[in-house]
Amino acid sequence: MNTNAVKDLIYRMADDSLIYAYRNAEWTGLAPTLEEDIAFSSIAQDKFGHAQALYLLLENLGESDPDTVAFTRDANAFHCCQFVEFETMEYSLALVRHFLFDTAERLRYELLEHSSYEPLAKFAQKVRGEIRYHTFHADTWMQLLGAKGSDESALRMQKAVEYCLPLAYSMFELTKSEDAIIAEGIFVGELALRQKWEEHIHTILSAAGLRRPALDENDVPFGGRRGQHTPALQDMIREMTEVYRIDPSAQW
Repeated sequence: MNTNAVKDLIYRMADDSLIYAYRNAEWTGLAPTLEEDIAFSSIAQDKFGHAQALYLLLENLGESDPDTVAFTRDANAFHCCQFVEFETMEYSLALVRHFLFDTAERLRYELLEHSSYEPLAKFAQKVRGEIRYHTFHADTWMQLLGAKGSDESALRMQKAVEYCLPLAYSMFELTKSEDAIIAEGIFVGELALRQKWEEHIHTILSAAGLRRPALDENDVPFGGRRGQHTPALQDMIREMTEVYRIDPSAQW
């Protein structure tokens, strides 16, 4: 097994989950309804748990422990896509990112259930139920605020789709390990995942009465998998790691 290729894939997944979880957690106490406040907080908690489990897989492959990996790196050492790092000041943006990201996550984990790397396949099987709840929640609200909502809610959701969709394609950025990952059966590859994702989101967007804008590849912010990030990520990391940096040895 190509250990470096496995590490590359897991780092990408773990960092995506950690940063996405933190961004979702920022809506705690601020979501438009109590039900949504609880839902976003619950999804964030699940994603933090996924990140920790993935960092543990990396520790078993010789990397540092999860706390060290999560809290001691600067932005340029993170492998997350740029899609998960931008701030969502509008709830419509948070919801559309939730829909686009968690759809990709569900499909990714379904494919990883057949991974040749057994620890990753077992983890994918373990989180199946959680991730299906995440996409059920997202799909439901896309339709409630799209085809079944008001003119204003549909307009806001359409604008959010147009803003988020080009950014979402950064999830499928290829890395130098892509060929090895596919050849060794670790994962079917980002392009195969992208195709499945496009088919699914087209179905949901159509049911929600929302248009899928044409994609200009030049608008996709690639680079995150290579450590190229927006200033927002370093600011977020500084805030996220503030307590840990005060006393890294503290235990709760």
